Amino acid sequence: MKINVKVIAAAKRNEIIKEENSFKVYVNKPAVDNKANLAVIELLADYFKVRKNSVNIIKGQKSKNKIIEIK
Repeated sequence: MKINVKVIAAAKRNEIIKEENSFKVYVNKPAVDNKANLAVIELLADYFKVRKNSVNIIKGQKSKNKIIEIK
């Protein structure tokens, strides 16, 4: 399954909000040295109840708008 995600880095809380066709993911890690991406993967893995290695960022590694694949 592929999902569209908008990431808000350096937020006050870790949270996932489901919108119409996408997800908004708030992470409290900064967008530096891949920290926010790792936090997004961890949060989505917990949300979908899969392992972290089942969550891959397909597009948008350095963007706040990402396409993520959940296996």
